Amino acid sequence: MYAVIMTGGKQYRVKEGDVLSVEKLDLEPGRKAHFDRVLLIEDGETIQVGTPVLDNAMVLGLVLENYKDEKVLVFKKKRRKQYRRTRGHRQPLTKVRITRISPDRGLITAEDLAEGKPVPVEKPVKAARPKTSAPAPAKAKPAKKEAAKPKAVKKPASPKRKKATKE
Repeated sequence: MYAVIMTGGKQYRVKEGDVLSVEKLDLEPGRKAHFDRVLLIEDGETIQVGTPVLDNAMVLGLVLENYKDEKVLVFKKKRRKQYRRTRGHRQPLTKVRITRISPDRGLITAEDLAEGKPVPVEKPVKAARPKTSAPAPAKAKPAKKEAAKPKAVKKPASPKRKKATKE
C-alpha cells in the first residue's frame, strides 16, 4: 500500500516505514505528525484518487529530527558594474517516519492522534574520539623561502619619429 501526500507545497509518494525529509514542521522530535492532504491511495487492488484530496484519508508519521539541509550558494553578478553578492541558504527540514496509511479516518483511534509526551527517538550513536589529557604540542611552521626572481629585462626604447615640416 502506498499513498501520495502533499506537504510544504510538494508531493511525496510514501509507504509505511518510509523515512522522508519534508519542509519544516512545527513539531518536536518524538511527536506524531498527521498528513490529511492525501491525494491518492493504492492498496494493491484499488486506487482511490482525490479531487484534489481524499476527504477521509490520513497518513500518520513520527517526527525523527529537525535539521538544516546542505548549504546552497546564491551568487549574483552584474557584468561590467563591479557588483557581486554571495549568499548562502540552508533550508530547515523535518525527518519523518511514516507509521500508518489509513484510507478512512474512522479506523484511526484517538490514541493515534494524541500528542501527549514525546516518544523517545533513537539517534545513531557516533563513535567518540578518545580524549587526551594534555593538548598536542603546536607544530612549528616552516619559514617561507623567497624564490629568486629573475630581473626584468628592459627593452630599448623605440626611436622617435621626426615630424615632417613643410618647406
